[in-house]
Amino acid sequence: MTNETPQNPGAGNKLAGDRAALQKSAIANQAELRANLRPLYDFIVCGAGSSGSVVARRLAENRDVTVLLIEAGGDDEALSVSDPSLWPTNLGSERDWGFVAEPSPYLDGRAMPLSMGKGLGGGSSVNAMVWARGHASDWDFFAAETQDPAWNYEAILKIYRAIEDWSGAPDPLRRGHGGILPVEPAQNPHPIADAMLRGAAASGLPTFADHNGAMMEGAGGAALCNVAIRDGARSSVFQRYIRPLMAQSNLTILTHTTVNRITIENGKAVGVQITHEGRQIAIRAGRETVLSLGAIGTPKLLMQSGIGDSEMLSRHSIKPVAHLPGVGRNFQDHVMVAGCVWESPEVIEPRNNLGEATFFWKSNEALETPDIQAFLIEVPIATQEAIGNYGPPPAASWSLLPGLVRPKSRGVVHLTGPNPNDPVAIDANVLSHPDDLTALARSVELCRDIGNSAALMPFAKREVMPGNLSGEALRAFVRLTASTVWHQSGTAKMGTDEMSVVDSELRVYGIANLRIADASIMPRVTTGNTMAPCVVIGERLGALLSGTRLPTASRPFAVFAEL
Repeated sequence: MTNETPQNPGAGNKLAGDRAALQKSAIANQAELRANLRPLYDFIVCGAGSSGSVVARRLAENRDVTVLLIEAGGDDEALSVSDPSLWPTNLGSERDWGFVAEPSPYLDGRAMPLSMGKGLGGGSSVNAMVWARGHASDWDFFAAETQDPAWNYEAILKIYRAIEDWSGAPDPLRRGHGGILPVEPAQNPHPIADAMLRGAAASGLPTFADHNGAMMEGAGGAALCNVAIRDGARSSVFQRYIRPLMAQSNLTILTHTTVNRITIENGKAVGVQITHEGRQIAIRAGRETVLSLGAIGTPKLLMQSGIGDSEMLSRHSIKPVAHLPGVGRNFQDHVMVAGCVWESPEVIEPRNNLGEATFFWKSNEALETPDIQAFLIEVPIATQEAIGNYGPPPAASWSLLPGLVRPKSRGVVHLTGPNPNDPVAIDANVLSHPDDLTALARSVELCRDIGNSAALMPFAKREVMPGNLSGEALRAFVRLTASTVWHQSGTAKMGTDEMSVVDSELRVYGIANLRIADASIMPRVTTGNTMAPCVVIGERLGALLSGTRLPTASRPFAVFAEL
């Protein structure tokens, strides 16, 4: 972004005029397409989030096929979507599904809220915009679980390099330019972000210029965050992938539309049953149906359609059509401690996405790869339970959010009834594995070391919470403050064992013409925020369904000497 005066101001005016004309044409086109819904589309994509938008884009690029993209939420026309600093206001709004886990004995009876994006763009329209590719070992694990090298790190890195428009420090081995998605390190970060990196270095963590580069191929480290922001505005996946195609006659987008069931005939998915504008409608898919409803919505729809554990389905009077006991199992989520807060001498004016610096590290030196992560957040964040114990943090405060990115705990999503309006029950089982509680407690200790370091002293008037806790007192604090990082995953995992739901090409076992593309297919949740991996999952399926090659990198891929 530059402050220089354009040499040809008229060109800028023409570009703005062209964009306005295209938007007007797209709005009129979509209104006409909605008014004249077809009974049959070649492809139906359920969910317009970080994976579904990608799949729909790659399919609709072929003008000879028709694509229906269905979204339960509304549009993305809101300041809380476009302004990076307002993302927390999306939590609890109409753009949030507002799921809540069952009360858990591992959290002293607390019921953890599980926000999830609802609307065009899904999580990418409401989240904190952090672009985290996952650790190299995550993708190699996916390849091992599926016995398919197309999921290994080298193959996935080619996709990342192809789709990114990276504006940070050059790294021709790992970063690409000119792709569809702008990615940048936090621009003009607040001085406290740099102080946090210096504090991390003093605690023995190496620092890096890029948190998705070499740092995520080894033991971890600290860096400014990569963010999906350009020119001060959010770059959602829907905005970048779908909006440019909305004037096409072969792409129809339905909002405020609920998918109730998958229509299955003779072991084959042939379409969906939806509620649209108060009407029950059956729409058929001539080729394939794709589920991109997230790690809660996707297993729910599968089970309501008779795909899941036969015994459980029969208890709800649902006729089983495919016995897949892994549906709804293997639920995983990243967990953070919302309650490590420091008062600052004066109010910090947040910049970018409020969370500009992060670190990944190991809670145990014996581990090969990072299992914990933390974010510096330029506002106070604490659970209501922590506030009840410590009192509300001063307005002039900031937080370090210790997190667990390699959880061993596993939960389950299950039905409460056979009807589409019956809610799911989510037994998240967060911290049910004792190693998770130990790792998260260590993460709190490390954050306290960094937060109380000399580097952050100019920004720390005092530590508000938790203070110098250890042993059972520290573990009790973790249980009191454990919160979701909104990275629900794993409930329809890909693999080859009996609990797998999809194969390496994301086909649902036992049902023809039905595929899944979202975080539910992850055998384990990736290390870090899940938006970027969900885009890659969408790209993988988009290429498989369209019969095209994956996007080509802007430079020839280089073999890694260090891998």
